[in-house]
Amino acid sequence: MPVELQALEEHIRKEIPVSHLEIEDQSNGCGANYAIVLVSEAFEGKSTLARHRFVNDLLKDQIAEMHAFSQKTFTPKQYEAFLAKGTEG
Repeated sequence: MPVELQALEEHIRKEIPVSHLEIEDQSNGCGANYAIVLVSEAFEGKSTLARHRFVNDLLKDQIAEMHAFSQKTFTPKQYEAFLAKGTEG
């Protein structure tokens, strides 16, 4: 059963405080391959691995229905720095 983008977004926003969220269906709409960018203060003090494990656990039922899932996780401060890097030059 495909995972709907809206349902995925609603689940994330219900379970974790979100500062910024981007969800991209990379499977041409069939709901089998998603990439997310998630910014949350809940990631403060956590390593990248700990963040990814946290998100994987949070979305375990949805991920089980997908073919592929990728994520980028940032604290709000890290995301600001990431955006600033992208606009330099």
